[in-house]
Amino acid sequence: MGMPAADVRTVILCGGKGTRAYPNTVEVPKPLLEICNRPMLQHVMEIYAGQGFRRFTLAAGFKAEMVADFATTLPADWEVEVVDTGLETNTGGRVNAVRDRVGEVFFCTYADGLGDIDLPAQLAVHRASGAAATLTTVALPSPYGTIELDRDGRVARFTEKPRLQDHRINAGFFVFSRRVFDLWWGEDLERQVLPHLAGLGELRPFPHEGFWKSADTYKDTQELAALCRSGPGPWLTRPGPVGSEHQGPVAHGADEAPA
Repeated sequence: MGMPAADVRTVILCGGKGTRAYPNTVEVPKPLLEICNRPMLQHVMEIYAGQGFRRFTLAAGFKAEMVADFATTLPADWEVEVVDTGLETNTGGRVNAVRDRVGEVFFCTYADGLGDIDLPAQLAVHRASGAAATLTTVALPSPYGTIELDRDGRVARFTEKPRLQDHRINAGFFVFSRRVFDLWWGEDLERQVLPHLAGLGELRPFPHEGFWKSADTYKDTQELAALCRSGPGPWLTRPGPVGSEHQGPVAHGADEAPA
């Protein structure tokens, strides 16, 4: 008998230096850069809490004391622990460092990606697969507009920055079974751990077709902020079945009002 879904813990990797968002991350760690008056990390946590998953382990590193101070401001009905996993530790090493704090199944994600992921569905797919790890995939967002030609070779239309459905990328929302640590290899989650699991046949995809955007740069955070100035961002809407409309805003924590 597995643990109740609501008891599944979420590990959030929030220890990096955020060099691509420099100089905005000199004084403030990247997860605490604000989007609509709330740190980006809080938006990530609201995705999980809004779907009933309110137990968190924040794997901190750079300016861990600021992450710990932030954690004291969160809703009282969230269970949040902050673990300093080291200043120079890589992503895979940070997950491995909190292995004694998770149950038989746990979520894991970055602190800089936002999406309306259907978390209960992802959890169910993971459990049904029997794999050690499941990662969310999204269609590659093209950084450029594309041109379509007609049958005569003339320019027919322009499409602004489409999603390339034939190319899937890692969206950073994971589910792991505890036995993944028996198979763990390497310190870099993306370049070592995940490819190793894939080679063992222990990594399954969870396709996501809804909203998703990563905040790699400060410009990205500004683009995300533009999406939530008049209400909850599109990452805080309840996911529905494939092809359906979203089901409305995800509830914030008890002490938090929508932006």
